[in-house]
Amino acid sequence: MNILQINSSVRADASHSSRLANELVQRLLAATPDAKHHLRDLGRTPQPMFDGAALGALFTPADQRSADQTARVALDDALIAEIQAADTLVLAAPMYNFAVPAQLKNWIDAISRAQVTFRYTANGPEGLLTGKKAYVLLTRGGVHRNMPSDTQTPYLKTFLGFLGITDVEFIYAEGLAMGPDAEQAAFSAVTEQIEQLIAA
Repeated sequence: MNILQINSSVRADASHSSRLANELVQRLLAATPDAKHHLRDLGRTPQPMFDGAALGALFTPADQRSADQTARVALDDALIAEIQAADTLVLAAPMYNFAVPAQLKNWIDAISRAQVTFRYTANGPEGLLTGKKAYVLLTRGGVHRNMPSDTQTPYLKTFLGFLGITDVEFIYAEGLAMGPDAEQAAFSAVTEQIEQLIAA
């Protein structure tokens, strides 16, 4: 098993989502001792925004790119290589203003490349990152699951499915800003869910 962990919180060591992703990864590693683990912390090392310069670099033939363009494309290439090599994806996604963090959106833009991680066919889009398992840890200060305010779950489910990752487990820690009791209850529920998922 090759585990790719993506942390996206800007809170560093104080991050709830990173803490829970670490817990899940440790359980996976304990269950599969020969597994390999790679951490990409987007909060500590943000991926640049996909802007006009990045688009121009991507659409310039490789042998005609400037040094800056080559370096910019290489940043995205590195992230694509990581997700291609992974068997298991652990994605930590805190809710920021009803959406995923900008850091995570930049990663999504970086790994979404036509003819590499997806392609369009006569029958519609086809994801090229098939055969992978994904765990998505969603942390929220309030309670949003199964409510109109939860924009993250359908977005991430659609995005992962678009790339061919359809075996996805969503793990929720909610009410984290609603007092110590609610926070502890959320953490306990997540730990129980993780244990059940690993044991299955």
